Amino acid sequence: MLVIRAELVKAMVAHARADHPDEACGVIAGPEGADRPERFVPMVNAERSPTFYRFDSGEQLRVWRAMDDADEEAVVIYHSHTATEAYPSRTDISYASEPNAHYVLISTRDPEQHELRSYRILDGVVTEEPVEITTA
Repeated sequence: MLVIRAELVKAMVAHARADHPDEACGVIAGPEGADRPERFVPMVNAERSPTFYRFDSGEQLRVWRAMDDADEEAVVIYHSHTATEAYPSRTDISYASEPNAHYVLISTRDPEQHELRSYRILDGVVTEEPVEITTA
C-alpha cells in the first residue's frame, strides 16, 4: 500500500496538468528503507511527448546523487498519461528499474478530474496497490 500526504498528490497532479498535453514525470524521495514519500522532485520529460516519458539523464544523475547524499531513495516514481487510463504501458514496465518504488500514474485525459493509481513493478510483473491519502 502507498501511504502518501495529500499535498504530495496535489503536487503530482498539478505537475501533470501543467505539462499536459505532454507527459509529466518525477520522483518523491524519502528516507532509505522507510517507504515514506516526503520530498517532491518534479523532473523534465526529455522526450517532451504526449505518449512517452524519459528522465533527462543529467538531471536524473543529479537527483539520484542528491538522494544518495541525503540517505534517501526514490519512494515514488510518477508520470502522467495524457490520453489513456492510469495503467503502465509495455514501455513503462520495461523501464521500471527501482524494485522498491511505488510507480504512480496520473491520467489527465479528463480535463475535469484526474485518475491516480499506484503499482509495484518487479521483473515485468505489475501489481496494483491501494493508495491511502493522508493529511499529516
